[in-house]
Amino acid sequence: MPLMTLEWKVVIDAADPHAQAGFWAQALGYEVEDNSPLVEHLLGLGAVPEAVTTTAHGRRAWLDLAAVRHPDDPYDEQSGAGRGRRLLFQRVPEPKTVKNRLHLDLHVGPDRIQAEVARLEGLGAKAEREVAEQGGTWTVMTDPEGNEFCVS
Repeated sequence: MPLMTLEWKVVIDAADPHAQAGFWAQALGYEVEDNSPLVEHLLGLGAVPEAVTTTAHGRRAWLDLAAVRHPDDPYDEQSGAGRGRRLLFQRVPEPKTVKNRLHLDLHVGPDRIQAEVARLEGLGAKAEREVAEQGGTWTVMTDPEGNEFCVS
């Protein structure tokens, strides 16, 4: 039987999922998903309480979840959920305490690393260290909540 490809997303714990979605949308050139039609529909039916919603990025949203998706990928028009390259940020009560076990690498090319690092710092990221090894050079950075990622 041939292997079936699967839809997937990377889920990242966050203290403020909406701020993280805003940062990563700008960092990657992605779009913050618009879940407002589904949220408004469920509120209108009385299926969810107001307490699980908020206003973020200028529209009604889930309080504890926010996602970003690639602008060219398909998405469900009723829910706003992406069906392609996607990051989902979920609120968790505890702070980040140790190094990530998974991180993103942003590939911009060796001639653009410094400019990209500066752009990302302007969005709220922090450059932690530069690495130069036989396999290449990159800058290790952290996003506004301290999650590591690399720019190469």
